[in-house]
Amino acid sequence: MEEGNLFASPPAAVADDWQAALAACRDCPLCREGNRGPTGYTGPLSAPLMIVGEGPGAVEDEYGVPLVGPSGELLNRALASVGISREAVYVTNVIKCRPRGNRTPTPAEGLHCARRWLLQEIGAVNPVAILALGKAALTFFAAPFAKTAPGIVRRRGTWIDWAGMDGVAGRPVMPTFHPAYLLRLHGREEVRAKWQVYDDLQAVKARVETAVGTVAWGGATPPDWRRQWDTARAMRMQRKGEGR
Repeated sequence: MEEGNLFASPPAAVADDWQAALAACRDCPLCREGNRGPTGYTGPLSAPLMIVGEGPGAVEDEYGVPLVGPSGELLNRALASVGISREAVYVTNVIKCRPRGNRTPTPAEGLHCARRWLLQEIGAVNPVAILALGKAALTFFAAPFAKTAPGIVRRRGTWIDWAGMDGVAGRPVMPTFHPAYLLRLHGREEVRAKWQVYDDLQAVKARVETAVGTVAWGGATPPDWRRQWDTARAMRMQRKGEGR
């Protein structure tokens, strides 16, 4: 099984047609909001830590994988600051299709997409812990049926004892700021928020190691790590898509 590639192989516990079904998904109106279709995941399917972001931005929509733009570069540096390589963790999103104009997905959109796809990923990867990046990810794990999203500023850094959903077992979830939020900050506010993310990463790393012992967190993420998806990007860039 080729790991860390967009639709190279579906998780073993998922049906054989998982990759084709995801690529062809038209289950909600997001597929008609000007994007190139659903995005996949990066990282090993055996990762003890899963990182769940909000949804794809413009760069992610081009490449077909989550967090490969400026936010992804910042995530890589944040992980490296606590001794974790991007290649050692499984990274995905709550929302698979890019909302028009990079708007924040609604709680209802997040719940629908997560129940359709993210729960399959959690069940297949079976991570020890989950790092939830940003408001959409926090909402799914903390208040999935709420009409308004809970505030990430107040909830970050506090463990969520997620009970699971739709037959998928629960596990601890650490909410923290999305890298895109950090990129919008300046001055003391930026410094403070980045230290908070550092603390959250340390906490989730310690939680994983307490549960399973020594973890091979990998070496430094190579500077050209994004190039492995260049072929997928070229194919996606040719798509005009329905309603796009």
